[in-house]
Amino acid sequence: MAIFHEHNLARPLPAQCRFGIRVKLRSTDPFKNLVGSDWHKEHWFATREERDRALKEMSGRYLYFRPGDQPSLQFEKMEK
Repeated sequence: MAIFHEHNLARPLPAQCRFGIRVKLRSTDPFKNLVGSDWHKEHWFATREERDRALKEMSGRYLYFRPGDQPSLQFEKMEK
């Protein structure tokens, strides 16, 4: 996704982001009926440490999960 108004960013985008996380829906997630079964989102980071820290935060249990709720997202590490 392009950044249309870079002047609104709190900090500048890194010149080169080599480490990423791809977020996908599990095949059993009913949200795929709305966004399509091939939906995914990529997040890019300048360093491996930033990526791993974000992955740990993203893949953790949400604060407002009810007992028995399970995350329906899949996370995949990527490198360019």
